[in-house]
Amino acid sequence: MSGEETATGGDEPRVGVYVCHCGKNIADTVDVKKVAEFASTLPNVVVARDYIHVCDEVGQDTISQDIKQKKLNRVVVAACSPKVHEVTFRKTLAKSGLNPYLLEVANIREQCSWPHASNKDLATDKAKDLVKMGVAKAQLLKPLETKEIETIKSTLVIGGGIAGVQAALDLADSGIRVHLVERAPNIGGRMAQWGKVFPTMDCAACILMPKLVSAVQHPNIALYTYSEVKEFSGSLGNFKAKIMRNPRYIDEKKCTGCGTCAQKCPVKVPNEFDLGLGIRKAIYVPSPNAIPNKYTIDKDHCLYFTKGVCRVCQKFCTSGAINYEQQPEAIDVSVGSVIVSTGYDPFDPSVISEYGFGRYGNVITGPMAERMADAMGPTGGKIVRPSDGKTPKKVAFLQCVGSRDEKLRLNYCSRVCCMYAIKDAMMLKEQDPSVEPTIFYVDIRAFGKGYEEFYVRSQERGVKFVRGKVSSIVEEPDTKRLRLRYEDTLLGKTIVEAFDLVILSVGQVPRKEDQELGKMLGLPRGVEGFFMEAHPKLRPNDTVVDGIYLAGSAQYPKDIADAVAQASGAASRAAIPLQVGKVQIEPVAPAVDENYCGGCGICAGTCAFNALKFDNQGEKRVARVDESLCKGCGACVAACPSSAIKAPQFTDQQVTAQLEAYLKP
Repeated sequence: MSGEETATGGDEPRVGVYVCHCGKNIADTVDVKKVAEFASTLPNVVVARDYIHVCDEVGQDTISQDIKQKKLNRVVVAACSPKVHEVTFRKTLAKSGLNPYLLEVANIREQCSWPHASNKDLATDKAKDLVKMGVAKAQLLKPLETKEIETIKSTLVIGGGIAGVQAALDLADSGIRVHLVERAPNIGGRMAQWGKVFPTMDCAACILMPKLVSAVQHPNIALYTYSEVKEFSGSLGNFKAKIMRNPRYIDEKKCTGCGTCAQKCPVKVPNEFDLGLGIRKAIYVPSPNAIPNKYTIDKDHCLYFTKGVCRVCQKFCTSGAINYEQQPEAIDVSVGSVIVSTGYDPFDPSVISEYGFGRYGNVITGPMAERMADAMGPTGGKIVRPSDGKTPKKVAFLQCVGSRDEKLRLNYCSRVCCMYAIKDAMMLKEQDPSVEPTIFYVDIRAFGKGYEEFYVRSQERGVKFVRGKVSSIVEEPDTKRLRLRYEDTLLGKTIVEAFDLVILSVGQVPRKEDQELGKMLGLPRGVEGFFMEAHPKLRPNDTVVDGIYLAGSAQYPKDIADAVAQASGAASRAAIPLQVGKVQIEPVAPAVDENYCGGCGICAGTCAFNALKFDNQGEKRVARVDESLCKGCGACVAACPSSAIKAPQFTDQQVTAQLEAYLKP
């Protein structure tokens, strides 16, 4: 590490302090000039400056010049969170000949200017205290060395929707081996259920299917459908996963997808792919254009598995693909990086009792309407009333069902609902120009390219928009029509109106399976339940676990275009360390003093990153820290009852020095 000879722990500290205005983010609340002047009076501070953006080129050059000209051997930057720019300033120190870990960042934006915007004096005094504490700690910092490990040139992609497939193809095209895992029997995700896509109104299958075929046929992609990740361990460059492939009771190599087995099967069950609107057999593919076109036996409904009779599918299968004895298969893979693209689930509106979903047959969801509108769907491409199969004449679309609802704790916009409602309304007009679609909205969010024009075009074609929230829906027993009570906020009055069909524009919610997957991978989830990114602006693809990246609606609701764009971004991020061939491990892991370690295991229980393991050292059970997994959070240090664990950047002496500096007048 460059600069290790220049600044060692035994040097007399020479500290430089740099206070950032952060434009006006900090300077509007904190008197940064007073903070810099105060810093110049602190012990061993050689220079203290304030600058509008310390992170820009001039700001970094100023630090670099001071290191060389004033022989600084410690640097304190008072600015925004170290999550944002700590790496930036470490690089500045390194290129200036100073060990990059002789840096301390005092967070005076998130901890001062933002929370105390109404009290500038308090914010300024607090900033002074944080700088004073930072200087005290910086003087006790020691040079640290990074380590390098080699990476495995392969990636695990979890989820085979459009985002997962795009990421897999990008990685495979760059020469990286991809293990693509999908829970369902076929890939394609939610997009495979749609008939058309907005705002172009072109065929969803025509866009999606070529990509799916490319993924199935790509020599660098190993596809595991009807499979799940059951075990996971390791770190960036060297992850290990156990994939459990569920038995289809079909030999995929022999199955030709002819469909004779399904034709002969006597068992009919609701088709999940059609959201219960269509039926399938106990041996099935979800849709005629499913990829891969391989059949699966539903063990819960197959007569052979439930009653020990039938075996008709085996009798009529000319390729001999039926195998009732097939067992789950465990597959171990080693990868250098991971992409999580598990997608979303549509919100279940049955919890909103006033809308009658599940009680009234002619109240359906947007995704159900999408399945009807698909030419390969249960109604052959026609949106009809489930009660009688007839084309509705008056259709109501209700927006923000399961989105932007504080009662349901869904305080976010799902982003796609306005547009897919407009799309479905326009498809109804194409189906029958006499249909009268009405969209009840809070406000229309046409955020994407071409979306506003799409919204305007729908009005020109006769789609009616009413600004107001529907309060209740009541079914007329004889006609099965639905009476909606709503307040038109533009007219300022309450109206009751009857419709033939009501379509609920349900939002995107996290998949239930993501909770277990998040625990396995060590990924935190936000209050909404979606996986959290490392930084919403600077690292939107990354997670807090190095080497694991996010794509698509697993991170937050997205339309197709944004999901694909993020997938390519995630693929790029996942490929970088693998193409380089090695990664650096930050020297943040604590050391365990074996003389004091009692092997109690408390430290391992507090570690969120599974970085602590135990082995026997003679007759003793001793904790070991996996440096490749450790994030240096310090939880184990605080939890250890015998003080056997020491963190390199948060030693007892450093923390004590900070406290003494704060308490000293």
